[in-house]
Amino acid sequence: MIPNERLDAILERAHKLQEELNNNCAPERFVSLSKEYAELDPLVKAITVYRETFSEISDLEALIDGDDADMRELAQVELPALEARLPELENKLQLLLLPKDAADRLDVILEVRAGTGGDEAALFAGDLFRMYQRYADVKGWKLELISLSDGDVGGFKEVIASVRGAGVFAELKFESGVHRVQRVPETESGGRIHTSAATVAVMPEPEDVDVQIEEKDLRIDVFRASGPGGQSVNTTDSAVRITHIPTGIVVSQQDEKSQHKNRAKAMKVLRARLFEAERLRVENERAADRRSQVGSGDRSERIRTYNFPQGRVTDHRINLTLHKLDRVLSGEALDELIDALINEDQIRRLSAQED
Repeated sequence: MIPNERLDAILERAHKLQEELNNNCAPERFVSLSKEYAELDPLVKAITVYRETFSEISDLEALIDGDDADMRELAQVELPALEARLPELENKLQLLLLPKDAADRLDVILEVRAGTGGDEAALFAGDLFRMYQRYADVKGWKLELISLSDGDVGGFKEVIASVRGAGVFAELKFESGVHRVQRVPETESGGRIHTSAATVAVMPEPEDVDVQIEEKDLRIDVFRASGPGGQSVNTTDSAVRITHIPTGIVVSQQDEKSQHKNRAKAMKVLRARLFEAERLRVENERAADRRSQVGSGDRSERIRTYNFPQGRVTDHRINLTLHKLDRVLSGEALDELIDALINEDQIRRLSAQED
């Protein structure tokens, strides 16, 4: 049973927010309050339905104890359905009451890199990136390329992009880790199955106020951008390499002809990497004794295998296998894996609360 005091406090906060929003507050304050109210709104609706159901059950129980035989019979028919619905409503409410990851509302920086496996790993990295591109299209998100390094025979050695939209990090954060592929390369004449891998990193893209970077902590080098084989792309020092001295994080950017644009893109990636490093540090400290693979963000974990000969995808964190490899890679069925991971994470967090 959820304490009434907790539900009352939520309803009272929502009421105060609504009152202040109706009182023509300053524009900046209005935006902040609107965001908080929008986050509370699903919870307010769930509390209302939950309490209304309780009230209806109480009314029906009163009719059953009453003197009117017809109303008693009607109440006896309706009561079981309402009582059966109550646990479902309470579970939904418990999920909505779970503490939110503050980063869930943020956009993301998505990085996909070829791992072990040479050319085949680069081809697989390309497959993964296209999967996320298609999934972003399905979800109505906006994906913008930041930088890429082509593979020698196709695919990517590394590709970095920003993804913007509602709930992007909340969904994609479970994609971080090592993705493994098992398939017969086109260049393999003997038909042997090769195993290679690519690494995916999904980092929340912080707002400027979330990460403060001191100029004195940066070393910025500029150099001439070069193309494949060392061929010069342009004749000016437009490429930028930024080193964050305290952490040793290095970001290079040379896709743009403008040094200013390359620096802006490099700073965006650096900001995201610093924010993610700090977020994971805090998360590790808070839950080191009960972390599971789901949502841990450990880049060394082999989280998923894509087996082409058998047409299946297996997520090792939740032991879920889907025999729809093509639909996962097309972005259509990726949400089945993501939804299962989110559900598992919610169950784990509910269990931790009960402990």
